[in-house]
Amino acid sequence: MTIDAVGSVSTAAADSTTGASMYSNTPVRAPKQTLDSETFMSLLVAQLRNQDPSSPMDTNQMISQTTQLAMMEKLTALSTTADENFSLQMRTAAAALVGQNVTYTDAAGASVTGIATAVSFAGPVPQVTVGTASVALDAISGVTAPKG
Repeated sequence: MTIDAVGSVSTAAADSTTGASMYSNTPVRAPKQTLDSETFMSLLVAQLRNQDPSSPMDTNQMISQTTQLAMMEKLTALSTTADENFSLQMRTAAAALVGQNVTYTDAAGASVTGIATAVSFAGPVPQVTVGTASVALDAISGVTAPKG
């Protein structure tokens, strides 16, 4: 008797237009690509349900895993806050350039200097309008006070 490897198994076919199973009204979920607190808690509950009663999970290990989850959540929140802070700093710096002489390098490699007249925050990096050109904030190489 030969045993074949089993690939991924689907228990219900999904309707391609609605994403719902043709056997029930339950929608077919796409698998998560990241581990978050919800996934961690599901794994922990499954681990507790399926543990061997004669050899239960070590409470120190459970506390360690819970602590690691809390640390991961705090680090994720800290990273989000740092990203928002950086974005705010870029916006503040770009707004401060309005009315200043700025220098940047154009596509041809020439250094161009002009007065910043406007700033757009539509994209991830603020765009500074210099004359008729829209220049990314990180492409500006110098700033001088206007004369006069």
